Amino acid sequence: MIVTKELNSISGVKEVLVGMGTDLNKELTGNLNLMTPEIEELTPNDFYIAVDTEKEEVFEEVVSKVDELLSKKAESQTSDYQPATFDSAVDALPDANMVVISVPGEYAADEAKKALNKGIHVMLFSDNVPIEKEIELKKLAHEKGLLVMGPDCGTAIINGVPLCFANAVNKGDIGIVGASGTGIQEVSSIIGKLGSGITQAIGTGGRDLRAEVGGIMMIDGIRALQKDPNTEVIVLISKPPAKEIEEKVLNTLKESDKPAVVHFIGGDPEVAKAYGAYAGLTLEDTAYKAVALSRGEEVVDVVDFTRDKEELEKAAKEEATKFSQGQKYLRGLYSGGTLAYEALQILQEEGIDGYSNIPLKSEFKLEDVFKSKAHTVLDLGEDEFTVGKPHPMIDPSTRIDVILKEAKDPEVAVILLDFVIGYGANRDIVGEILPGIIKAREYAEKEGRHLTFVAFVCGTNEDPQNLEKCEVTLKENGVYVLPSNAQAVRFSEKLISSIK
Repeated sequence: MIVTKELNSISGVKEVLVGMGTDLNKELTGNLNLMTPEIEELTPNDFYIAVDTEKEEVFEEVVSKVDELLSKKAESQTSDYQPATFDSAVDALPDANMVVISVPGEYAADEAKKALNKGIHVMLFSDNVPIEKEIELKKLAHEKGLLVMGPDCGTAIINGVPLCFANAVNKGDIGIVGASGTGIQEVSSIIGKLGSGITQAIGTGGRDLRAEVGGIMMIDGIRALQKDPNTEVIVLISKPPAKEIEEKVLNTLKESDKPAVVHFIGGDPEVAKAYGAYAGLTLEDTAYKAVALSRGEEVVDVVDFTRDKEELEKAAKEEATKFSQGQKYLRGLYSGGTLAYEALQILQEEGIDGYSNIPLKSEFKLEDVFKSKAHTVLDLGEDEFTVGKPHPMIDPSTRIDVILKEAKDPEVAVILLDFVIGYGANRDIVGEILPGIIKAREYAEKEGRHLTFVAFVCGTNEDPQNLEKCEVTLKENGVYVLPSNAQAVRFSEKLISSIK
């Protein structure tokens, strides 16, 4: 991913893919229209470079850059032992009690099974693991009293250690179990910003709450937090589970007297209340309620602006006067899938149905995800945008391309962005996207239009990128920055509804 990102920045490169001749890489090459008969004949032991360019010298520059990057990587590893197999890694770290697995999905389940049979917890970052393999792994883990976080689990914080995509959050007494990576990040980060902290953030993978999987890991995660003497409050985050699994999960919460906040995004909050839990109405509201419970304070709904509402409404009305005739639509361009889903949910509550590649209603499914229409919210981390490319939290180049494309639509008025910082994320996500924002705004101005950018940063001041620094940089460049996804969406809606 890192090598491919570097190569994409070379002038004259339209598409590029570097890798071994595995079936998966060949499929990605075909999807990028880079397949040749020679690549088709390669084996998994063969390394190749595929480039779409019009100039021979550009191809030669790519090959030279690959040699440079691979040599640099080899030099950086010479002082560290790099185990070639799972068994050699265990031999090198005999006291390790958790393994993070990120290999192609067809091999991931076998590696996870090895770990479980050695009594080691598993965080399964890999996707494309067959669901029957997931069920088999989670049943084995349950029997052994171990965790399988995943497949496709990108976020966890275990014993204070952020894993994969996660944020630096202080230790506290709030425990989280979630089937949503960016959902966990948003809730844990807000908990941190409010001055509280967490014990554990256990990811389950997005399919755990399906009927066929049975919520095995969410239930085991809940019970682990119930037994943990350091955990006083439990938080659950997920899209609505299958009905029978929802009942099992909520009944499990009642097995202890620890208070719980449940946020099944888009679900009926009355269901959680019926089981004695507090219902989170947004990710932000969930964090506020968890902190209130932790501190023994009154639990109230936080579903409005936490800053001066009158000032924000005034700013929205003033900003709306700058739009030209015909500018009326919002485009939300997200790197976090759960954040995009929440945005659609909040807009719907405000009377706006958004088109999307992850729509709330089937009739608002985009026929072509590369062609937005009316109000549109996109999850740019979905497969259709990431084939052969790193996730937009790592490499924002695709999102910059989409920002520039949306800026050319004369009906677009507001562009809403998330900036997810923390471990695993791009070290300067704001700095890399900002030139795209400036260029988009300049393009619109040349056409006699005004573009308003609204954003929020998901993270903490302790993250490597520093929350406050990111927010200040965006504000200094004319971006409206709100303290949460929910508030950024609400402010965007105020802008749209203020257009005459």
